[in-house]
Amino acid sequence: MDLFGTAGIRGSVRTDVTPELAVAVGRAVAREAREASPRNAAVVVGRDGRTTGGALAAAVEAGVRAGGASVRRLGVVPTPALAFASRGRHGVMLTASHNPPGDNGIKCFVDGVEFDREQERAIEDRVDAGAAPVAWDAWGDGGDESVLDAYRAAVVDYARGYGAPLDGLAVAVDCGNGVGALATPAVLRDLGASVETLEGNVDGHFPGRESKPTPDSLATLRRFVADGDAVFGVGHDGDADRIVIVDGDGEIVHEDTVLAIVAERYVRASDADDRVVVTTPNASARIDERVTAAGGRVERVRLGALHEGIAAVRAAGGTVVFAAEPWKHVHPALGGWIDAVASAAVFARHVASEGLDGLRASVTERPYRKVSVPCPDDAKAAAMADLRTALPESFPEASVDTDHGVRLDFDDAWLLVRPSGTEAYVRLYAESESVDDLVADARAVVERAVERAS
Repeated sequence: MDLFGTAGIRGSVRTDVTPELAVAVGRAVAREAREASPRNAAVVVGRDGRTTGGALAAAVEAGVRAGGASVRRLGVVPTPALAFASRGRHGVMLTASHNPPGDNGIKCFVDGVEFDREQERAIEDRVDAGAAPVAWDAWGDGGDESVLDAYRAAVVDYARGYGAPLDGLAVAVDCGNGVGALATPAVLRDLGASVETLEGNVDGHFPGRESKPTPDSLATLRRFVADGDAVFGVGHDGDADRIVIVDGDGEIVHEDTVLAIVAERYVRASDADDRVVVTTPNASARIDERVTAAGGRVERVRLGALHEGIAAVRAAGGTVVFAAEPWKHVHPALGGWIDAVASAAVFARHVASEGLDGLRASVTERPYRKVSVPCPDDAKAAAMADLRTALPESFPEASVDTDHGVRLDFDDAWLLVRPSGTEAYVRLYAESESVDDLVADARAVVERAVERAS
């Protein structure tokens, strides 16, 4: 049984993420919690603002308690707040992140970190086995717990270690009717910012805009910043694990530029011998350029596995100062979870110190493209096997990495081809001053490989 994608379990509440599944996952997580802490197994459960979240959270609670662990209900919270609360115990978050309102999802945590692939497989196996509840007198109890105040205070204290005081810095935050409204505006105000909030009421129908923050869905924020006094804007998804930055002209700052800016400053702030930034194969070479200039190095890991990359670097003796994939950031000195609230706070402090234009000045922003080439799911493996040979042969001047798809690095450009994990496509990413030519040449190679594999 394959339940988990690159970001937990996610899908329609009618066909995929049903109450029946939520009960089964809760029971499976309880078993994991009992094995980790036989005498005091506890699971914190939180949810975003989706209308189906209450029922699904109740179903998870039923499964956990029937599985022999106690439940601490956090209510409606951002995903990073649930992760924060899961330190020293297990946690389950009900969220579909940026998906439409008819979807929901389940993310599992332990000690502040999302489950790795091995832990996810253990849950899948337990769900598939359909274990019975524990004896009636071994069921767990339930109770409410508050975490928001402690979480917000922790982010404020953490962010004060970077950049400069905000001292009235004008920031606009588009919460998209998501649970970021419960954290980011308050954190920025506590740090001294003057905050204007858009779509700041939590509503599981997402009436203000779609939950996914894109250039189109953030049109209102972009106009608000361009026409007003805000120095920059922040856009969140439904559960506040994604951040989009809008500059003073109302333009989206490229996600890899944001990543490069923050990564460089974390590397410069660290005195560790081996300063490492963990990112993903689709992330720009501009990140490598800025990290290297600051005296650090970059390690890449598959999409959705930043926590696994962090663990691998630490096991090898390195110090991870930052980990991120586009839009999603982990701040290791704060915790092991993806946290867009912390990103907003730290980024604002750097803007207060250097100005947004100053932050961007050192980052080389080459043209970037992402293309989806149709490919049947059952042809992906054969097509990618073909491309491991065909792409290097077509671009002999490039260095090649096949750990996570096929990535080609040139002197001043890069190209990545990888299969989509959720749709019938092969994804092609490219960055180059002549990106259209590079994409056209690479796409032709990919299409031929797909045709041979189909």
